[in-house]
Amino acid sequence: MAASNGGGGSGSGSGGPISPEAAAALGEGIRLVFGRWTALQMAVENQWGGRDSRAKADHFGESIHSWFCRSRGPHYFEDLVDMMYDTVSDSFNADFEDNSVEEVAEQLLIIHEECLQSNYSSIEKLRNLRVQGNAVSQSRQIAADDDDSDSSDDDDDGESMMEDEAAAAPEEMAVDRPRPSRPAPDSDGWTVVPPRHGGRSRGRN
Repeated sequence: MAASNGGGGSGSGSGGPISPEAAAALGEGIRLVFGRWTALQMAVENQWGGRDSRAKADHFGESIHSWFCRSRGPHYFEDLVDMMYDTVSDSFNADFEDNSVEEVAEQLLIIHEECLQSNYSSIEKLRNLRVQGNAVSQSRQIAADDDDSDSSDDDDDGESMMEDEAAAAPEEMAVDRPRPSRPAPDSDGWTVVPPRHGGRSRGRN
């Protein structure tokens, strides 16, 4: 397997204790990395680990921070990856197969090594990148796509979405959409025609 800094199984850290300042910076670095970890944020947003998925993600980060701070090292890449895969599986019933676990593990090892040297440049870069929120917005968009068909009753875009769904599933439209009653002329002889796309979602059970 790959290793931190390309060292063929090498670990991170010189084995010395981590200072309180470095430990605090490491904790921030872990939170920033996790906040940009798309797969993990998707797991949280979609509650793959249940309603307490956010708390599980927080505890995940805390356990890694504890692993770095309580152990004098060396901290091996393989050990961190195995621990992360176990946590993802146990906490979120998931298996991230996009190699993101390895990428995150290597980034955390680098940050830890830098913190031991009172070098917080990587954390500073993450602070600046954090404002983009790409991982969270992507996961929220994916989660929102799953809910749009149920929440579009009063949405301005609901009508065009209904048209798309009608084209994709005409049989469903025929079943779900109530048949309008025959328009009747009013007292002035005008016939009121109901909107073409009105009431599709409201007619569903």
